[in-house]
Amino acid sequence: MHNISICIITKNECQNLDTCLNRLQNLDVEIVVVDTGSTDNSKDIAFRYTDSVYDFVWCDDFSAARNFAISKATRDYIFMLDTDEFVDNIDMNELYRLIKAHPSSVGRMHRKNLYQTDGNEMTSNELVNRIFPKALFHYEGRIHEQITFISQNDNSTISTYIAPIFTTHVGYQGSESNKAQKSNRNLSLLLKELENRPDDPYILYQIAKAYFYNKGYGEAIPYLEQAMELPLDIKLSYVHNIIITYAYCLIYTKRYSDALMLEALYTDLNEDADYLFVMGLIYMYNAHFENAITCFEKATTIPDCTVEGVNSYSALYNIGVIFECLGDKEKAMVYYTKCGNYKPATDGILRIEMPTT
Repeated sequence: MHNISICIITKNECQNLDTCLNRLQNLDVEIVVVDTGSTDNSKDIAFRYTDSVYDFVWCDDFSAARNFAISKATRDYIFMLDTDEFVDNIDMNELYRLIKAHPSSVGRMHRKNLYQTDGNEMTSNELVNRIFPKALFHYEGRIHEQITFISQNDNSTISTYIAPIFTTHVGYQGSESNKAQKSNRNLSLLLKELENRPDDPYILYQIAKAYFYNKGYGEAIPYLEQAMELPLDIKLSYVHNIIITYAYCLIYTKRYSDALMLEALYTDLNEDADYLFVMGLIYMYNAHFENAITCFEKATTIPDCTVEGVNSYSALYNIGVIFECLGDKEKAMVYYTKCGNYKPATDGILRIEMPTT
């Protein structure tokens, strides 16, 4: 028998829950669903897929809810999944091989995030910690909770492996009012958490991110700056996100010259496509066009990125924009053509080809 329990906490997301559970029904796993107070038919949907459905009285603490779900699991390894995360592909044989090879480690699943920016459909990719032995780990933190050792005496670094699990996350989609409501809920919980952990850069980043996704770019900046003043390990993925989010906040608030300070990180991040792309934007907005083109070109040589397109069509498109603005339509056409069906680029081609009167 496979030794994994998939644990899900949910509230009033019946449509997403049905999709989420439907993707799991052919897997040889235990499914545990914990409802935190739904008023829709979420529990009825859960019971279609599993008998392990439980109620949890919401207490403004995501870790408490997740740990309750773990306590109801009967198998040794936990795979924590959110209602708005849909499994696209999972290699169970390879997953069990990795669990056997790393019995005390945490598995990281691939997550593709879908969202909109300025009316454009966007995709970002990340690895998130989700598979672990329940004897060793649990969750801590009121919100944006993290997997930590259960033993208070265990100060060792958590080792991880990349699991063969690929998911799509739709939580950043939906109406503006729903996104604002979710962001405000998260922000309220994060500010409470900050009272207990005032010098935690991860909490400061998550507060900034809540403002960011609600387009409160100016409100996000002080929290990002406070986080950046603390000792940070630039190799950690969330530290990378702090820097990139800070860069975009400065751009969106038109603090272009202030954003030039981030070029000091070039030595550490010159193999990071997301950093190179945003530095390209910063240089472009400061009319440092040669530097901008250099950053965009270098970004296209790096195979991995977080935000889709920053190492391909988005970078090439911006080079085309620079050449078009400089009046070199021939070079602009070359770069727009390299972007494939990317609509801003095809619009650029049409614009250049349009006869002047």
